[in-house]
This record gives sequence, C-alpha cells and structure tokens, in this order.
Amino acid sequence: MATPLPPVLAGAPAPDAPAAAPARLTWRRLWHNQALLTGGLILALIVLAALFAPWLAPHDPYYQDLAHRTVPPVWYDKGSWLHPLGTDQLGRDYLSRLLYGARISLLIGASVALISGLIGTALGMAAGYFGGRIDMVVSFLITTRLSMPVILVALATVAIVGGSLWVVILVLGLLKWDRYAVVMRSATQQVRSLEYVSAAQAAGASTWRIVRGEVLPNVVPHLIVIATLEAASAILLEAALSFLGLGVQPPLPSWGLMISEAKAYMFFSFWLIAIPGSALALLIFAINLAGDGLHQWLTPDDRA
Repeated sequence: MATPLPPVLAGAPAPDAPAAAPARLTWRRLWHNQALLTGGLILALIVLAALFAPWLAPHDPYYQDLAHRTVPPVWYDKGSWLHPLGTDQLGRDYLSRLLYGARISLLIGASVALISGLIGTALGMAAGYFGGRIDMVVSFLITTRLSMPVILVALATVAIVGGSLWVVILVLGLLKWDRYAVVMRSATQQVRSLEYVSAAQAAGASTWRIVRGEVLPNVVPHLIVIATLEAASAILLEAALSFLGLGVQPPLPSWGLMISEAKAYMFFSFWLIAIPGSALALLIFAINLAGDGLHQWLTPDDRA
C-alpha cells in the first residue's frame, strides 16, 4: 500500500495561504457594511466634486451678473442650462458656488478635527496612561470645557476677534477637543492594563516607545470614529456661525453663508435656501453614516 504524501507534497496550500483568509474576511465584512459603503461613497463623491471644482464649475463663483439675478434652476420653466442650478441675488452661478462651497466645508471639518484631535488625544492619552495628578488635571480641564457651551463661546469669540475662515477653524479647533480627551482617556486606561504593555515595560522600553508603539495603534480605531463625528459637528457649527454673519465672510461661497444670504428670498425663490441646505444635510448625513459604519467595522466585538 502506497504511503500517503505529506500535505505539502500533496498540493496543500502554500504556507502563506492562511494569511489570505483574514484579508478576505475583512473585505467580506466591509462589503456587508452598508452604512460604511453608502456613507463613504457619498462622501467620496462630494470630496471629488470639491477637488475638481475648478474643472466642474461652469462659471467663476465670484462673478456677478446683475442682469441675471435669481435665475431659477433648469427644472423650472424659466430655467436655463447656462446656469443649471440658477443664480443668486447677485447673479452668481449657484452650481459653481455650491462646488466651491464644498471645499470650505470639507476644509473646516478636516482642520477642526485635526486640531481638536491633536489636543484631545494628547491630553486623554496622558491622563489614561499616567493617571494620578495628571489624570486629575486633565479631568478638571475636561469638566471646565464641558461647562462652556461651544456655540456661545464661539459666538462671543468670533464677535470680538472678527469672523473669517481661519478664525472659525482655530476657535472651533480649540473648543471641540473634549470628546477626544474623554474617549482617549478611557481607551488608554483599558490598553494600559493589557499584558503586552506590561511586557514592554518589563523589557525596559521607554514611556514614549510604549505609548507610540503599543498604546496608540490600539486606540486609533476609537480616534477615527470620533474624528468623523467631530468633523460633521464642526461643519454644522460653521454653517450656524456663517448664517448669523459671524463665520466665513463674503464673498467666500460657504454653504451656511449662502443660506444666510438667501433668507430674504425664501418666500419668492425657495431653491436659494433649499439647494445649499440639501447639500449641507447630505454631507452631514454621509459623514455620520460613514462614522457609524467605521464604528461597526472597527469595534472588537464585531471582529470576533
């Protein structure tokens, strides 16, 4: 009777074949995550539209043509394909301003999430890893920050300093770090007690090496989810400030500012408010949906 061949000689999979299974499982889980796919697709389309705005915009978003003010969109009887989404009260092409306005909203969302994320992550990880007096100080700072309503502080600050794009970014970035700090503190406390962190400490690794190489990679999923939520919140706050005239200043095509400029025409040209309002709602919906999908995809319970 012939001796059976060993598995390797009998055409068994190569040693690296099992490594492909987790990758296939990851892509399969991603494919079934409808929230992440839908939100990510919408967000990607908005980002592409913002990036290619100079090529997609049919007109200069700042060019005024008073002879063609409040031209309705193309689906109205008096609409024209020359201005597919119509023009505003100064005759500026609405589609062009909408595309360039996406740049403003995305820039504010990403910048505020970055600034507040750096501040909150540093404070939260320091409090969670070291504990003791550092934790007490950071907890006091978090409590102090939570006692101040963001919108009221932002309104007061911008009213004193003056409204502009970079002032809004800086003010919101310095005000919205508290959620990062709370989540990073809790996540760091959990990771700090794990065995591989204790092993790194026993091996004599420096504190910076442990925090950078062992703790930070394991709290990044929480950081990504919080960043998506904070970016959406920052975009909404900027729109609110711009609507009140204390945010992005004319003639920049901010969506909140477009809504503010059109409020006097809401009973006569409703689409002047409906178009930027719908774009803003769609962007916030896409970011929140993608953030919820990321949470489902990155949580440890979902990986099991």
